[in-house]
Amino acid sequence: MSRVKCFLNGRVYTGFKPLRVEEALTVAYGRVLYAGEEGKALALCRMLGGEAVDLEGKTILPGFIDSHMHLDGVGLQLSTLDLRGVGSIEELKEKVREYAASHSGGPVVGRGWDQEFFREKRWPTRWDLDEAVVDRPVILVRVCGHAAVLNTKAMELAGLIHVESPWVVRDESGEATGVILEGAVGEALRVLQGSMDTREKALLMRRALEYAASLGVTTLGFMSCSGDSLRALMLLHSEWRYPRVRVYVEPGLLRELSKLGFTGGFGSEYLRVKGVKAFADGSLGARTAWLSKPYSDDPLNTGRQLISRSELEGLVEEASRAGFQVAVHAIGDAAVDLVLDVYRSARGSGVRHRIEHASVIRPEQVAEASSLGIAVSVQPRFAVSDWWAGQRLGDERLKWLYPFKTMAGRGVALGFSTDAPVEPLNPWETIYAAVAREGGEALTLEEALHYYTYGSAYVLGEEGELGTLTEGKLADLIVVDRDPFKTPLGELRGIRVVETYVGGERVLVQPPS
Repeated sequence: MSRVKCFLNGRVYTGFKPLRVEEALTVAYGRVLYAGEEGKALALCRMLGGEAVDLEGKTILPGFIDSHMHLDGVGLQLSTLDLRGVGSIEELKEKVREYAASHSGGPVVGRGWDQEFFREKRWPTRWDLDEAVVDRPVILVRVCGHAAVLNTKAMELAGLIHVESPWVVRDESGEATGVILEGAVGEALRVLQGSMDTREKALLMRRALEYAASLGVTTLGFMSCSGDSLRALMLLHSEWRYPRVRVYVEPGLLRELSKLGFTGGFGSEYLRVKGVKAFADGSLGARTAWLSKPYSDDPLNTGRQLISRSELEGLVEEASRAGFQVAVHAIGDAAVDLVLDVYRSARGSGVRHRIEHASVIRPEQVAEASSLGIAVSVQPRFAVSDWWAGQRLGDERLKWLYPFKTMAGRGVALGFSTDAPVEPLNPWETIYAAVAREGGEALTLEEALHYYTYGSAYVLGEEGELGTLTEGKLADLIVVDRDPFKTPLGELRGIRVVETYVGGERVLVQPPS
C-alpha cells in the first residue's frame, strides 16, 4: 500500500472554525502534505510516486475524536446483553431469560437499562431478576454505569447480601434489594466475570477499536483504564491498525507509573498514556451526582461526594509533578465547585487539567472554568437521554443543565465525547443532539464538528498534531457518503462513513451494516 496518496474529485473539509474547504488533499508518510487545488495535489502525488484516490463526489472530514469513552466497556457491550430502550421490568426479565437460554454457562451480564423508561415507575430488584434466572448470577448495569441490579445468586457470590456498605441499597426492612451503586458496581463485575486473561481482553479491545473505526472515530480518550486493560492494549501495539488511543488510568495505576519514572504522554503516536481519571461524584440518573442543594424529587438527598478535597489535591499535585493530566468526573454543581477550587490552587503547573461532564454548572462556574483555562469534555447526547432531568433539578436549575452554547460563548475549551457505552459511539448521534437541541443551547453544525475534532484534540492536549487536516498534522481522516453541510438536519444521523484513515493508512473499507 502506497505511503503517499492524493484524494481527488470530492470536497475536503480541513477544519470547521473557521470553516475551510478545499478541492483535494495529499498525504505522505502519515501526515498531511498539502490541501488545496486539485492540480497541485495530483502533481505532488505523482512526483512522489503516490496513489490517486477518486472520491467520486464524496466528502472528506477530519476524523472524529471521542475525548471520553470506556474502551473496555464498549468491548464488553458488544459481547453482552444490550438493554437500552427497555420499557418495563417485565420486558427486562424476558430479555434476561432469552439471553440466558441462548448463552450457556457463566454470569449473565447486561447494560443499558434506565428505570425512568419503565412502565412500573420503580427500580428493578434482585427478586425481579430471580423470576427470570435463579441458578446463574445476573448483573445488569444501568445506562450511566453508576448503578446496577443483581439477582440473589450474584449478590451472594459478590458477598453483598449482608455487607454493611453505603453502596448497597436496602429496603425499609433492611433487606438488600439487589441495587448497588458507584464503586460496588465495578467490584461486583470483577468478581462475577472472573479473571479474563490478557489475550482475551485484547480481543475485546480489538473488537471495540474496529467498531470505533467503522464509525469514523480516529482517536479515543480511554477513561479509567486498569492495569489489565493497559497490558491488553500493549499486546495489540506491535500490529496497530486501529484508531489512536489516549489512556487515562485509574489513580492506583498512576502511582505505580510515577514510581517507575514514567511521565505524562509516554508511548507512541498510536497508544499514549495521557493522564489519570478520578470521580468527584456519581450520576443524575442514580441521584448520586453531588448537588449544592437537594434533588427536587428527593429533598433529603444532595448526592454523593466520592473523593475528599485532600485526596483530590494530592492526586492533582502528584499528577502535575509527573506531567499527567487529571480528568475529574464532576456532574453536579457541588462537585464542579470542588474541582474548580482544587484546580485554582494548582495553577501554574503547566499541565492542562480537565473536567468531565460538568453537567450541572452555574454561570459563575462557567466563567471560572474559562478564566482558569480548564478543558471540559461534554456529552451532547446526555441532553437527549436525560429527558427526566427536570424532575431531578426543578425549573430554576434546569437552565444550568448542559449549557454548551453558553460555555462555548464564554470561551470554555470544549471537546465532545460519548462516554460510551453510556451513549452510542456513533458521532452523528452526538452531532445531531448538539445541533437539533431545542432552546438557546443548540450549537451550529460548524461548532459541533469543530468540538468533535479540534476541540477534542485540545482537551487531549494534542491540538498541534490532531483535529484538523492542515499541513504537517497527522493524516487522520474519514470519507463520508454525503456533505453534512448539504444534508437536512433530520438526516444527519444517517450519514455513513465509507472509509477511515489513520496516519494516511486505510483502516476501514466498508463499515458493518
